[in-house]
Amino acid sequence: MKCLNNRAESHLTGQVECEMDGMGNRAWVNQAYCGSPPPLHRAVSTIYSPQSLFQGSMDSMYKLPVDTPSPFPEEPESLDQSLVKKRRGCCSFIKGLWGTTLTENTSNNRELFVRTTLRELLVYLVFLVDICLLTYGMTSSSTYYYTKAMTDLFVNTASESGVKFQSISTMADFWIYAQGPLLDGLYWTRWYNNQPLDNRDQSFIYYENMLLGVPRMRQIKIKNNSCKVHSDFENEIDGCFDVYNDKKEDDLSFGLINGTAWNYYTEKEIKGSSHWGLLTTYSGAGYYQDLGRTKEESAVMLTDLMNNLWLNRGTRAVFIDFSTYNANINMFCVLRLLVEFPATGGAVPSYQIRTVKLIRYITYWDYFILACEMVFCLFILYYIVEEILELRIHKFSYFKSVWNILDIVVIMLAIIAIIFNIFRTIKVDKLLGTLLQQPDIYADFEFLAFWQTQYNNMNAVNLFFAWIKVFKYISFNKTMTQLSSTLGRCAKDILGFAIMFFIVFFAYAQLGYLLFGTEVETFSTFVKCIFTQFRIILGDFDYDAIDRANRVLGPIYFVTYVFFVFFVLLNMFLAIINDTYSEVKEELSSQKDELQITDIIKQSYTKTFVKLKLKKEKISDVQKALRSGSGEIEFKDFRETLKELGHADHEISAAFSKFDQDGNQILDQDEQEKMKMELEEKRDALSAELNNLGINYGKDLLAKSPITSSEEKNHQNQTVVAREQFERLAVQVFHLESSVAAITSKIDLIMGKLGLQDKTNGKETAGKQSATSKNNNDTASDGNVLVGLDRGVKAEVLLRRSTIRNSIHDCHM
Repeated sequence: MKCLNNRAESHLTGQVECEMDGMGNRAWVNQAYCGSPPPLHRAVSTIYSPQSLFQGSMDSMYKLPVDTPSPFPEEPESLDQSLVKKRRGCCSFIKGLWGTTLTENTSNNRELFVRTTLRELLVYLVFLVDICLLTYGMTSSSTYYYTKAMTDLFVNTASESGVKFQSISTMADFWIYAQGPLLDGLYWTRWYNNQPLDNRDQSFIYYENMLLGVPRMRQIKIKNNSCKVHSDFENEIDGCFDVYNDKKEDDLSFGLINGTAWNYYTEKEIKGSSHWGLLTTYSGAGYYQDLGRTKEESAVMLTDLMNNLWLNRGTRAVFIDFSTYNANINMFCVLRLLVEFPATGGAVPSYQIRTVKLIRYITYWDYFILACEMVFCLFILYYIVEEILELRIHKFSYFKSVWNILDIVVIMLAIIAIIFNIFRTIKVDKLLGTLLQQPDIYADFEFLAFWQTQYNNMNAVNLFFAWIKVFKYISFNKTMTQLSSTLGRCAKDILGFAIMFFIVFFAYAQLGYLLFGTEVETFSTFVKCIFTQFRIILGDFDYDAIDRANRVLGPIYFVTYVFFVFFVLLNMFLAIINDTYSEVKEELSSQKDELQITDIIKQSYTKTFVKLKLKKEKISDVQKALRSGSGEIEFKDFRETLKELGHADHEISAAFSKFDQDGNQILDQDEQEKMKMELEEKRDALSAELNNLGINYGKDLLAKSPITSSEEKNHQNQTVVAREQFERLAVQVFHLESSVAAITSKIDLIMGKLGLQDKTNGKETAGKQSATSKNNNDTASDGNVLVGLDRGVKAEVLLRRSTIRNSIHDCHM
């Protein structure tokens, strides 16, 4: 086949001509003019106008109108072909949507690996933003101030005698607090000037927080003679009450007997829940008394309980539970005040205030969070399908990766969060409905507040794991792999060191517990000893308390612990990390640079530049076709002119049909003027894009390759090249690069399959020549013709492109 002309030769390279000659007569894909049979799946296909980053410049030029029939008749597809296309289209859609580095074959294609990882990273960043909105949408800065206000009122407020909740040390102090600060804080029915509130008998704490239902007071008792008194003291000591144990709870009625305060109820009967106190864990059973809706009623009840010794030697814990709701910030505050009475005597007060958001959707922001929750559910469904596909491909080897296990953990926590969210919404609606119908009962929001807190904690952990998972997608960069490589390499050394460290650490913990546990609070339990010793490493310790507890062994314990643990063991740990980090950094610096993100961006930059240039040439060709005609232009003449310039039939048809408004296959003067005007506009737009792109590209090259003084002299002696000539040379170099890369990759594949890598240079040259002759029918440039290459060949072309680009860098300059 003869060369088309100089214009077509610039972007339809010699490879295309060889392809046409190799296919023989009647082999062009256009069936309307050559009558060739329908192409097979691996037949030659032409792509003349590939998409670029700057879309819109020429898309409308070659787009057929909806109602305009094409001048080229199309042969209808058979049923089998349509089914195959649909099946392939569905598979490619699924593969593209859920394509990851584990589902794609990226082991031999660095560029495909980086591109797939970047796509995964972008999708995951959207998911991360969504989960951050959900997590932070459930909290508010008002939560802290709400909790602080309740703490100041019920914990830090003192009675007339100076008794605060935190200062309760006896049963008498408890009754003083209950009849003083507790009742005063619960019932707000008057303004500060003693005028009544317009809420009848409903209490609004701080005038803003509605008291839900009535407060409840509950105690847990232990049986008498639950422990054994020594025989020497049997006559002097009457009765023995052991430390709390749920098996030794007293379940007998006592006192006045008539009322819930004097009768025992199980945890199931009162729908209670267990509580982890400072001393032990208490059950949800016991004796309880619901207070009244007014301060006067509650005061009478408390006086009656105190006069009849409701608290006695068997009492081990007293709970005060109530809940409030603030409509201004849509927050519930569930309070539990606990006073433990240990077997040693005295009292240990503690409190728990949970400020939670149980009613979710009221404001516009809440409905925005609802939309984010729906998007979150879609993301979880997306990742479930993704993990199933990866598990199906890799089977049990899938679980060898820590990142895959982390993916499963994040998905499982998310599913639990979704289920609880639905359960919480239903439960709150049901509980509020019962409370509104019976306002005189105790509003038990403790269960919901507890699980809402656990839900928030679970979301916090899930968000933490979600942020850590970002390292999975940025590990393709050498700098980002330093942390994981360092920790992975020194894991065995750290494990061996940890055994030695904790032997010494726990030895000192037991020593401190036995020496100071009876006098120093931070050493009162073995667990507290462990945390105290970690605080000593960080410099937070109370040496005076240790010295007072044991004036001889205290200083010895402190000095030896600081020396062995802080100066010796801790520095050994840092030395292991530093040595491993130095080794990893040295290895990474000596490794060959692989394809990076900047290389991919540069390749896309160059491709865009060339494609825009080709589109500009297309417009020039169409303008030549318009100038070649006199008067009206028929489609046949228009087509023949552009065919000589190397344009495809479908492009010619699209351009002609767009402006042939009457459909008579002839362009009159008006239609030609419209085409010329639009072509000029598009040509100017493309010229502006090319100028901007060329300027930026030149700046990047200058910044990346600084010129030395000797090179500058050589450049001064060289002849200046015109911009158009440079652009034409850039196009030719770009196509030459694509052709050489395709040929090289095909040779490597053939040599790998035949196992001829170790043969002589003569055989290798012969293999290259045969592979080259074969590739002339299988390869094409990126700008014009793409042949159905094997997927492995295409991957190798992309992989070697960055290497070849460095070798032809001087040609671009």
